[in-house]
Formats: sequence, C-alpha cells, structure tokens
Amino acid sequence: QVQVVESGGGLVQAGGSLRLSCAASRSTFSRNAIGWYRQAPGKQRELVAAISSGGITKYADSVKGRFTISRDNAKNTVYLQMNSLKPEDTAIYHCKVETTSYWEISVQTPGYWGQGTQVTVAS
Repeated sequence: QVQVVESGGGLVQAGGSLRLSCAASRSTFSRNAIGWYRQAPGKQRELVAAISSGGITKYADSVKGRFTISRDNAKNTVYLQMNSLKPEDTAIYHCKVETTSYWEISVQTPGYWGQGTQVTVAS
C-alpha cells in the first residue's frame, strides 16, 4: 500500500501564494507520474497539474501561468507552487500517484490518492 500525504494548505488572501507538498511512501516514486487535483464544493474533481517521471508538465487552462508543479525524487515529494491565488481556487487539493501513463492520466484513471489539503482563498 502506498501512503500519500498532502500538506501546505491554508487560508490566504486573494493574490497570495501557497506551496503544497505531496509526499509518497512508494520506493519507485520516481517512475510514476504525479497529478494534483482539486474539488470545490458542489463541483466535480478536476486535474489541475501533472508531472511525468521525466519532468514533463501540464496544467489546466485556469491555472496556467500561476501554478507550477515540480518534483524532488530524492525526497519522494512533489510540489505545487500556487501564486496569484483567486477565490475560485478554493477547494480541497488532492495528490495522486499515477499508475498509468502520464499521457492518459485523468480523474478516472487508477492511482494512489491522498486525503487532500484544504485551500481557501479569501476575497
């Protein structure tokens, strides 16, 4: 069983920044793509950003230019740097250690999910 733990959420004013961390116990972490997802109240979970084992990244249009995903394989950790936060970024942010190809990952594809961390952006 792979343990996935997110941290770094909190309450921030609009325009502020947060850095989320996703730590995984899997020893083969470096071989997996990692996705950051979020779910706002009353909305479906959506993919926010993802990073391949080789460092290729992709972002949802709504966060491009504001969020940056990165990984430190030595620490089995992936980060999501979130700048210029908006109230509409308020959600629970989840990390998933993907078990499918980076090119195919989505909310529906299998993987190991963390419990999530709450991000609240006040206007």
